[in-house]
Amino acid sequence: MLNRRRFLMSTAAAGAAGLAGLHLTPAFAEGAPQIQIFVPAAPGGGWDQTGRTMDQVLRAEKLISGSQITNVGGAGTVGLPQFISQWNGKGNSLMVAGMVMVGAIIANKAANNLTQVTPIARLTGEFEALVVPAESPFKTAADFVAALKADPTKVPVAGGSAGGSDHILFGLIAKTVGVPATSLSYVPFAGGGEALSALLGNQVAAGISGFGEFSEQIKAGALRLLAISADKRQDGIDAPTLKEAGIDVELFNWRGVFAPPGVSDADKAAMITLVETMAKSDAWATECKNRSWTPILLTGDDYAKFVAEDSARIEAILKDLGLA
Repeated sequence: MLNRRRFLMSTAAAGAAGLAGLHLTPAFAEGAPQIQIFVPAAPGGGWDQTGRTMDQVLRAEKLISGSQITNVGGAGTVGLPQFISQWNGKGNSLMVAGMVMVGAIIANKAANNLTQVTPIARLTGEFEALVVPAESPFKTAADFVAALKADPTKVPVAGGSAGGSDHILFGLIAKTVGVPATSLSYVPFAGGGEALSALLGNQVAAGISGFGEFSEQIKAGALRLLAISADKRQDGIDAPTLKEAGIDVELFNWRGVFAPPGVSDADKAAMITLVETMAKSDAWATECKNRSWTPILLTGDDYAKFVAEDSARIEAILKDLGLA
């Protein structure tokens, strides 16, 4: 158990003493003040990068003396039940999750969901990019929409797994412009590299993914960026938002952290303070900039409300897509 009063005192003096000077109650192993980070995905993906970047920044800011990272593959629907049942009450633990898990839970009609864990903080959002091959006749997002309206079956779009953030964005675009979501031609790929190959080989008309997946090929001129799903224009990116392009859609593939069920109010408050302190550091800001993550910090009850509202939105679009 984290002692809230002592935690707050230690956080104030973190630059000098760090979590090594954090007075922890016996729930932590004696003499080993650290946190546990549970990543319900295989190493290397977005959630894993988030967990490991958190670990790096927390150490650099001397907010912890160490952490243990546990990976469990399976798009979240395998790891979440383990986190709920096996990590119950562990107040020094955080699970990384996000929008993709919400979609996977709904699409797979999973027995467990995020109402069973303890919301701590939304950390980052990664806006999506709508791209086409350089040779594409689509010069603007309006061109893409016109073709979609004319015959959506002739506009195959590559992206990540069915029901994931890429598919959800495609569904939202279609719904907004009046195209039935069930008529869309969506081509899911297991990895960004496969989707990129399909685009570069002109096997699909367009692609949707996180901007970072396409940025190098956009810079090289192999792909044309039609629009991004951010709330506003982004520095250094020469493309309109979807809203600017006349498509009233905004979407961030958000990521955040949750504590297990059964943690005390004091542990929850202390973890929120820990993550807030990390998220407001220069080191975290630098990492977000380097990784093209948009900081969208939201904590505690506000975060819980956001998760509930976003889950409802995702469920509605997955129903439109015939996936829920």
